[in-house]
Amino acid sequence: MGNLSGVASETLQELANRLRQYKLPLGLEIDHKEEQRSDLFTKSKDGANDQSQCARDGTCCCPIEPRRKRRAAVLVCLFEGHGGELRVILTKRSMKLSSYPGDVALPGGKMEERDKDDAATALREATEEIGLDPELVQVVANLEPFFSQHLFEVIPVIGLLAKIEDFTPSLNADEVDLVFDVPLEMFLKEENHRCEEKEWLGWKYVLHVFDFRPEQETFRICGLTARILIRVASIVFQQPPSFDLHTPDFRQLQQVLEDIRRKT
Repeated sequence: MGNLSGVASETLQELANRLRQYKLPLGLEIDHKEEQRSDLFTKSKDGANDQSQCARDGTCCCPIEPRRKRRAAVLVCLFEGHGGELRVILTKRSMKLSSYPGDVALPGGKMEERDKDDAATALREATEEIGLDPELVQVVANLEPFFSQHLFEVIPVIGLLAKIEDFTPSLNADEVDLVFDVPLEMFLKEENHRCEEKEWLGWKYVLHVFDFRPEQETFRICGLTARILIRVASIVFQQPPSFDLHTPDFRQLQQVLEDIRRKT
């Protein structure tokens, strides 16, 4: 991973120092050493993950498969634009993909056995998808987990890119059609923002949608990507969004997940 010292602007260096002090909300701290010792990571003689602990542990956060197998990470790569504003790198998923083709996303994906931690997953995926050299990125913080609709536990990894000019995109055409960037602050503003009511597994929730129109094309940023970027922007700028977050009732979601667990 890269080093910002002597390269990045004073703004990025100050941001790096502040984000390194970020503490996960109480109760969401992640102890990777403890995870690796737990039964969620034990292997049977044939090398497969043992799912017995996950199946019998009613408090397990992942009701279907062992935790590592349903863990993912995304890279929230921030840099300074030419006007001094903070911007974030996004992708448009390939239309060849079977899931969410054409959607806007953060670089990222499933954790693999070779990944030592969430940062390794996020950086590896960014390299594979858009050719971002890990040496250019300084990882400064991991945020609390977000759950995807496929019940993956997704960890946002915040990284800083000192000079955007050093990044020459090289897209994996099977996964990404386009790479672009947007101002991070837009995820705190009412402008170009709207809400849509949705339902998932019988759980009603509000979908945040942002429309970004740089030139001819309009990019629709929503779902998990929008939720993560609202959270990142709130932390970076140290202020809440100007719109209602419609914070979901996670007790209801917990009941939905518990119902799924009992059926598996």
